[in-house]
Amino acid sequence: MSLPVKTGTGIRTINPSTGEEISQYDYTSQTELDEILTGARGAFGRFSRTRIDERIAGITSLLGILTSRREEFATQIVAEMGKPIGQARGEIDKCISTCEYYAEHLPEMLTPRVIDVAPDTAKVHLRPLGVVFAILPWNYPWWQVVRAMLPAIGVGNTVVLKHAESVTGCAFAVQEAFREAFSENVMNTVVLPGSRASETIGDERIAAVTFTGSEQVGALVAQAAGASLKKCVLELGGSDPFIVLDDADIEAAAAAAVKSRFLNNGQSCIAAKRIIVPRAIKDEFTAALQASLETMTVGDPMDAEVAVGPLARFDLLDALDDQRRRGLAAGDKILAEVARPEGPGAWFAPGLVTVSDNDSPLLREETFGPLGAVTFYDTEDEAIAIANDTQYGLSSAVWSRDTARAESVAEQIGAGSVFINSISASDPRLPVGGIKASGYGRELADYGVAEFANVQAVRISG
Repeated sequence: MSLPVKTGTGIRTINPSTGEEISQYDYTSQTELDEILTGARGAFGRFSRTRIDERIAGITSLLGILTSRREEFATQIVAEMGKPIGQARGEIDKCISTCEYYAEHLPEMLTPRVIDVAPDTAKVHLRPLGVVFAILPWNYPWWQVVRAMLPAIGVGNTVVLKHAESVTGCAFAVQEAFREAFSENVMNTVVLPGSRASETIGDERIAAVTFTGSEQVGALVAQAAGASLKKCVLELGGSDPFIVLDDADIEAAAAAAVKSRFLNNGQSCIAAKRIIVPRAIKDEFTAALQASLETMTVGDPMDAEVAVGPLARFDLLDALDDQRRRGLAAGDKILAEVARPEGPGAWFAPGLVTVSDNDSPLLREETFGPLGAVTFYDTEDEAIAIANDTQYGLSSAVWSRDTARAESVAEQIGAGSVFINSISASDPRLPVGGIKASGYGRELADYGVAEFANVQAVRISG
């Protein structure tokens, strides 16, 4: 079984905890799509000329909507993708704090930079591009939209959102909230199969595209955007290294590794997927990992005490089962595992696996779910080599009591972010993005504003 279930004219969303149908949605017709694209471009003509304080008023209004409807939106996230309710509330809270950040800092970000080019003067402005087509994933149904598109709207663009089909209810809630906060056609949701989304990228009413998802689909999105010479931002897969140095606080590092790997039911691009441990502390560290994992509760995501819920889709369950099976066949060993609930949902037993073969699928492939790989090294140089021996380069973590030593290791890690003595986490004050097969471009901070802007230089003589 897969989620969502496609019908002749649309989809059915399914609750991954129970396998039961939530709702049905028709695909957006070509006539409807034409109307939406034309409306978005028309709205851009008006919205791009609004004053910064008017856009900040919209952001502040969105903040209020998120605050007042927090429980409603969080509960919908749980229903459509199985995130534990406490984490779903945290997702909405993160959107709220991002609204607060841009409401405060957007004026400074959009103030023209004055440059002395004597005898002339010059200013560098950030001008909006037009309609941004956002193709976004299911794992953070609200946060992915807010972090990618709030900066784009802040600079004066309008957005057409093609969300993952399994969170279509959330997608329409996003549209409703943004429209109430800003105006009609500033944010529009469409329901499209992948083939039609690819065709839409080339539409002349689309100015730029952003995509978050797998590297395979990201390559197709980049190809379609490149064919029409359109700006493209890609945030793709990750197989993030979590490097433990031999002087690390073992208990703290082990607890953080488990938290990072199993947050969001293990379905995060920036999770600690490859835990890299010195052989000198192997026994102590693996014991700490086991102890930490065994405290985790698995079950109904609406239960506030539950740490891990189901996978978001049944096809993801099948893929993760296959990766574990191939890993064990190649010699991987189960270190620790928590029993999964019995029942019809997309349940996977959260586990940690020790890996000795560098060709294990748990090291070579991205695993998207509650399954972590633990591998071992003898020297610091070997740890760095293992960390960089991947096609991905999204985020990473280094644990050590010696900050200078950790920073030296961080300099040698090929990733868009390195977190020292903390787990990888997006923050509106810092850019987010990757290198290599993890994509290109950045979201959040002032970098996210500039990604979907025309950096226009104006030189003034006389």
